Amino acid sequence: MFALIIPIGALLFGMALLLMGSGLLNTLLALRGNIEGYNDSIIGLIMSGYFIGFFIGTYLALPLINRIGHIRTFALCAALISSVCLLHILFVNPYVWILLRIITGVFLVTLYTVIESWLNGQTSSQHRGKVFSIYMIVNLSSIALAQSLLRLDTPSSYVLFALSSILITVSLVPVTWTRLAQPKLSKVPRLKLSKIYSVAPIALVGSAFSGLAMGGFWGMAAIYANHAGLDKNGIATFMTYAILGGVICQYPMGRYSDRHDRRKVLAFISFFASGTAILLALLSYSGLWILLGIALYCGFAFTIYPVAVAHLIDHLDSDNILSGVSTLLLLYGIGAAVGPALAGHLMYIIGYQALPFYFFVTQLILTLYILKKIHIDTEKPEENIAKFVPMVRTTPAALKMLPDEQTESVNG
Repeated sequence: MFALIIPIGALLFGMALLLMGSGLLNTLLALRGNIEGYNDSIIGLIMSGYFIGFFIGTYLALPLINRIGHIRTFALCAALISSVCLLHILFVNPYVWILLRIITGVFLVTLYTVIESWLNGQTSSQHRGKVFSIYMIVNLSSIALAQSLLRLDTPSSYVLFALSSILITVSLVPVTWTRLAQPKLSKVPRLKLSKIYSVAPIALVGSAFSGLAMGGFWGMAAIYANHAGLDKNGIATFMTYAILGGVICQYPMGRYSDRHDRRKVLAFISFFASGTAILLALLSYSGLWILLGIALYCGFAFTIYPVAVAHLIDHLDSDNILSGVSTLLLLYGIGAAVGPALAGHLMYIIGYQALPFYFFVTQLILTLYILKKIHIDTEKPEENIAKFVPMVRTTPAALKMLPDEQTESVNG
């Protein structure tokens, strides 16, 4: 394992620093916005800005990298994002923040594309699955660790913004220092939605609803915890429990889906996600039990998207896997852009308990849709020929690191 990590260690370390800085900024902005008196609807719009930028950036990243190369692109985008971090405390205005979040999303997805495409270029086919798993561990662990940085100071000061800027700037060091050869990029095509819906409608709808739910979580969970009475240390712990809950449950849920009809597994997961959302609402009046509630909810919610991806792969030939999964990622991103704005507006109208209610409704609608499709669908049961791969929000470049076993098994 160490022999596999050492050659790409600089890229993974740079990615870890980048994710710590961006993960800290994401939670920090929600809390600072609340201190500034922004209502939940406005905060939701601010947090949606990031995913709008993320969506736009998926179209701009590859041309930029192909034009100036991986290292220069990384240096350019990291420098700009580091500056944007500090602009948040120079211009404390919600509408300026929306624009800054859009800019952040554009350049962050470009940075992710640099790292992920580079990792893919340095990975042999027989090691893709292991490298992808290592990357996902670094990804989620870094975001979880970033939440602990909230304990260092209050969101009302400039210190945490400066720390976020520093982490993003320092991520330049290992990436620009590396002597790894820079790979060439090829554009990842996308399948038409009609094609995906005709072969795996549950995968398409599951990805969109997963984006709605997870966008609401990443954008508004810190505000929910604050309204529930947690202090900054409690909020940091709350977010850490949520992320760790999602990490721990991905593997067992995924392996279970490998042995059963994935449509039924998705129905099972989304049903229990809706149930734990209600549990979260009931437990939110206890500072201790709310941690259990969010860990259980995220344990189910985090697995919906990767199981939906595996379900789609079950139905595609090898030539269409990359483009099909890229299309699902696009749908996930659209849902994630809408999620924070929608959840934030509901919290503004109803109160902070609207967030678990929002989770409940989105997951319940998905459950009912899946059950209806299973009931009326005449296709044969799943053969489960593709293997589950844990994943979170990523870029099309990372999809090339999907293990070869998936492609081979589809050809099988």
